[in-house]
Amino acid sequence: MPHPSPSGRTTAPSAAERAYQYLKRAILEQIHPGGSLVSEGEIAEATGVSRTPVREALLRLEAEGLVRLYPKRGALIRPVSAREITDVIEARRLVELHAAEQIWPRRESLRTDLAARLAEMQEAYAAGDLRALIEADRAFHATVVDAAGNEILAELYQRLRDRQLLMGITSFRLSPGSAERAIAEHADQLAALDSDDPRRWLAAVAAHIDKVADVLRTLR
Repeated sequence: MPHPSPSGRTTAPSAAERAYQYLKRAILEQIHPGGSLVSEGEIAEATGVSRTPVREALLRLEAEGLVRLYPKRGALIRPVSAREITDVIEARRLVELHAAEQIWPRRESLRTDLAARLAEMQEAYAAGDLRALIEADRAFHATVVDAAGNEILAELYQRLRDRQLLMGITSFRLSPGSAERAIAEHADQLAALDSDDPRRWLAAVAAHIDKVADVLRTLR
């Protein structure tokens, strides 16, 4: 995607950025599923760049925990392990429940943004756009976390984003009805936010995380 320069002109992404965006999208959409091995040459050919920017892209993806590099062999797409699912769910529960509790006194200011994210989920589902559905799902939760005002927790939550996207796409593809349930659970959260009972709100947030965990564990 082109980026605006300081002068206001649109600049094309660098070769390394193109390779990075191509492979990251292929990983998140499971075009290259977990456990598969891709070579520098494959990526260079697919993106029309040389191997040097491909190596830069792979180093960046390795730092993000999406691939593991093997010299002279290529990059292994890291599969999502049972332990990782447990770790991510634990981190989500700690961060999201804390954030949900913190935002309750100013919940009215969040209502419009969360309703918009839920509408995006519904539109993406109707269009059959799984990636957009997962993005809107993550944005719903991130809106709550960001609103809590703890920058360190918000940064931690953002670092979980890619693994959550990968897990979400896996569950929606392999577990029938997951997308419909996710939309219904987000609607429940929005209804709870409109109530006068903070316990109902916290219970709705916790129930959604627990149900996501249950689905993911059955897929391992």
